[in-house]
Amino acid sequence: MLKFKSTETIGIFYGITAYFSFSLLDVLQKTAVINHSIFQLLLVKYFFILFLSIFESKRKKNPKFYHSKNIKLQLIRSILSLIESGCFVLAFKYLSLADAHSVGATAPIIIVALSAIILKEKVSVKTWAAIFIGFIGVLIILRPASSIFDPKSMIPLLAAFFLGSYQIITKKVSEYDSSEVTLFFTSIVGISITSFLSFMFWRPLNLNSYFMFFGIGTFFSLAVYLQIIALSKARASIIQPFHYTLIFWAIIFGYIFYNDIPDMFTIIGALIISLSGIYVITQTNRN
Repeated sequence: MLKFKSTETIGIFYGITAYFSFSLLDVLQKTAVINHSIFQLLLVKYFFILFLSIFESKRKKNPKFYHSKNIKLQLIRSILSLIESGCFVLAFKYLSLADAHSVGATAPIIIVALSAIILKEKVSVKTWAAIFIGFIGVLIILRPASSIFDPKSMIPLLAAFFLGSYQIITKKVSEYDSSEVTLFFTSIVGISITSFLSFMFWRPLNLNSYFMFFGIGTFFSLAVYLQIIALSKARASIIQPFHYTLIFWAIIFGYIFYNDIPDMFTIIGALIISLSGIYVITQTNRN
């Protein structure tokens, strides 16, 4: 039976709050992407990440937060961040929140699989079996052999793959740079690329646009910051399983704001993915 220290209990609270903030962010993104380009939304998020990196550098008293010990890894990580974020926003445009998050929840499973392949980390047979079962859950949701299969439902799976790759690179980057340095490079690369793409795919703005952009930037930076605090107070193995609360909030908010009710296949698949993911995370950290 797990026993939590008081600081880890606080970390869990911050972790749950972070994922709740991500859920509210997704509601705004799903609404905003209807009348705005994906790149406009990403540009706003990266500007707020820039402010967060400056805030973190002040808090940690690190005036050289713009110096990296491995720029190549920072650039790769930043580009992966851009791709995975874009894929998730695109998924929200075409799919319900529940479907997008249920398939996207394979990210922690993909991370472990990629860790074995890229980082050569040892993964037990039981863990590989759980990874396989997790992807069975994805097949149940996507139903590729069914006549109702939509290729757009593959977008969150693609997003989960890039998120997994992004997390692997993040793990390597953390060996060289602190969080504020990584946030800075993520924001600079993101702003540079999305500024150009936003200009190319510009959609007109109105008063509601500014309110939504402010909400998107606020919830995104808040969620990222709460996640940083959570991981500073509790082990990643304790915080990671709460990633699956995103599915819970996606079902609730999807029903409240968009009248989306997940079908039985989505619920069963999401349950399989969540249980196998939690098992994979638990086994990996135990090993």
